[in-house]
Amino acid sequence: MFNATPILRLYAKHRLAQLNAQRPRETQGQELQKLVHKAAATRFGRDHGFAKIHGVKDFQARVPLRNFSDMDRDYWGGNFPALDDCSWPGLMPFFAVTSGTTTGVDKNIPCSWEMVRANRRAALDLLTHHLANRPESQIFGGKTFMLGGSTVLVPETPGVLSGELSGIAAKTVPFWARSRFFPPKHLSTLSDWEEKVSKVAEASVGENIRGFGGTPSWMLIFLDKLAELSPLADKRSLAPYPDLEMIVHGGVNFAPYRRQFDALCHGTRAELREVYPASEGFIALQDQGPDEGLRLLLDNGLFFEFVPVEELDSPAPTRHWIGNAEIGVNYALVLSSCAGIWSYVLGDTVKFVDLDPPRILVTGRTSYMLSTFGEHLIGEQIESAASAAAAAIDATISDFSVGSLMPEKEGELGGHLYIVEFLETAMNDTLLDIFSQTLDRELVNSNEDYKAHRSEGFGLNPPIIRAVPPGTFAGWMKSRGKLGGQHKVPRIINDADLFQNLRDYVDSAAQPT
Repeated sequence: MFNATPILRLYAKHRLAQLNAQRPRETQGQELQKLVHKAAATRFGRDHGFAKIHGVKDFQARVPLRNFSDMDRDYWGGNFPALDDCSWPGLMPFFAVTSGTTTGVDKNIPCSWEMVRANRRAALDLLTHHLANRPESQIFGGKTFMLGGSTVLVPETPGVLSGELSGIAAKTVPFWARSRFFPPKHLSTLSDWEEKVSKVAEASVGENIRGFGGTPSWMLIFLDKLAELSPLADKRSLAPYPDLEMIVHGGVNFAPYRRQFDALCHGTRAELREVYPASEGFIALQDQGPDEGLRLLLDNGLFFEFVPVEELDSPAPTRHWIGNAEIGVNYALVLSSCAGIWSYVLGDTVKFVDLDPPRILVTGRTSYMLSTFGEHLIGEQIESAASAAAAAIDATISDFSVGSLMPEKEGELGGHLYIVEFLETAMNDTLLDIFSQTLDRELVNSNEDYKAHRSEGFGLNPPIIRAVPPGTFAGWMKSRGKLGGQHKVPRIINDADLFQNLRDYVDSAAQPT
């Protein structure tokens, strides 16, 4: 394969000069004006007087905050799938299908040709920062391996396709780059995850893999399968890819996985690089070291706003932007994009660690959810499933909390532990098994991401139920000084220390006196 890294290096030199010269306030102001000018003649643009917008204040005065449901109700749903001049010029060619993390239903996110090109530029920015960090890099001397979902796209109407974002990316890869991506089409289109992992792992052996990316939990499972194929490997490693330079990760909190990936990379040429992509746009990426924040992409088809989380539900929330955002404040992230989303509340929360250039940390979600492994379970789904499970055994739940159990050994799977306080004290193993099976089935039926992880038990263990006697949660809350008043038992506990605190309390309470 022709080593195109020298060409990439020329591009990277030019791009770094551009990035170093950026003035965040001016860059984002110009980006907003380009977006508004482009969409002025659309129905959305006419409704909101885009032709009269001449700055951020004008824009914020005319365009209210919206979420997906608002945009879908007012502009997209009635015209789907033929969105023609609705909120972006022309016929929308693609829709990125994603499981809703705040509504619990699948969402069809518009994806324009401009957004396709923006995502390509973001990928080049990722490579630009890699080359800046690794001057000796030969990243384009081999292939980039993206471990994603099925790339099959569904024809919705003439000229319009829908599917996972990875499918849109595969469909629109430039001809010159197609030979540089792995896996090939006949493997990337497989929908059965277990079959795909086995076949892709086998096919990847012997390939010159230089870049590897995906969701952390999926990558670890894949590497376990890869180790099984090597008669010389006794554990998970990167040995089958001796020229691997970069591991790209994103989509979930990386903290629980860092130790495992650091061990994988130790003694190899590979470095870790985090990205923050969303179906709505490629938001930020790691340009420095781990935990130093993700650099916002200021000139790539997105305009960012930031609303203090505590004001999000107020009648007139304060809307900050790059020009007046502050370090350390927990903000709800709001986007406007070159695919026709406008002042769109994404659902993520962020805080700044730098302002010039702007770098952020993703701090959570505007609504609580469980997604340690990329399963994207929202509170409503969990509570509904728990209610159905209680009904199946004719029991009543007084309180419960759920948290994640990380694998303790290589090759093991993670899962969820539900600590449940029933009003009834006579809970035996048979009843708890029925409860677990019903809960699992309800979650599989309500969430496609959870279903994919639970497919044949390949990515996630079934839920573990621990029944505790009445009064347990009240005692735990009291031990933390949070009994009564406005304090509530947390249904979903993503803080590992807090969940361990609860588990330790339950263990101690169960000890005979």
